[in-house]
Amino acid sequence: MRWIHGVAVGALSLALAACTTSPTGRSQLTLMSDQQLDQMGAQAFAQYQQERSTVGGAPYRHVQCVTEAIVRTLPPQARDGGWQVRVFEDESANAFALPGGYVGVNTGLLAIAENQDQLAAVIGHEIAHVLAHHANERASTQSATNLGLSVLSSAAGLEGAGGEQVMAALGLGAQYGILLPFSRRHESEADVVGLQLMAEAGFDPRASVALWRNMSAAGGGQPPEWMSTHPSHGQRIAGLEAQMPEVLPRYEQARQAGRTPNCGRP
Repeated sequence: MRWIHGVAVGALSLALAACTTSPTGRSQLTLMSDQQLDQMGAQAFAQYQQERSTVGGAPYRHVQCVTEAIVRTLPPQARDGGWQVRVFEDESANAFALPGGYVGVNTGLLAIAENQDQLAAVIGHEIAHVLAHHANERASTQSATNLGLSVLSSAAGLEGAGGEQVMAALGLGAQYGILLPFSRRHESEADVVGLQLMAEAGFDPRASVALWRNMSAAGGGQPPEWMSTHPSHGQRIAGLEAQMPEVLPRYEQARQAGRTPNCGRP
């Protein structure tokens, strides 16, 4: 099986030729164009609105205010066209941002985020995923992994029931050895960039730690970290706390510059 592993690694390494750099300086595999990603984001946002009820009034104004404050700190190309915001009637404490400039927040998150700063921690994190091209990287890594496994199947003559079992095992290895750790890396990177965004917008980055303590208290059990696309709550909180010496000066500078958002609470 060692030679099979070598072929898989080689097939994946070939795809790494299409590399870009993330906001934290990490090399990325990005095979899709911005136009493709923006179109996918628009389609996903439209479908999400068809499937779920939206909420207006104070909850919407609260989320829009926080989002707009963060968007004002983005590079000009990331602000062009504005960002659309929706609040969805959903008890799960979740939010998302999509390529093309779309933000969605569930009412369940508003029940856990106690103030504008805690909400900004989540929205900053989600927008950071878009700025860092994580959707492109995930899709590209998935494509490269599938290509590698397909090449393996053909080269090794893995056909029939036995071959399917081997390929299933290889797919499992790729899932836990490549794709999920990569997603955890995305989450940690979005935490770092999201803290910078919220601080530069004038939101207190220390609220991110309080938010995740709320999340930990409200949430149930988590899968083992090696099987999860997200860091554990404890590891995430430790990572956020480690970033405070770097982001707190940004927050103080933003406040001194007059960036003092007042988004209230619905």
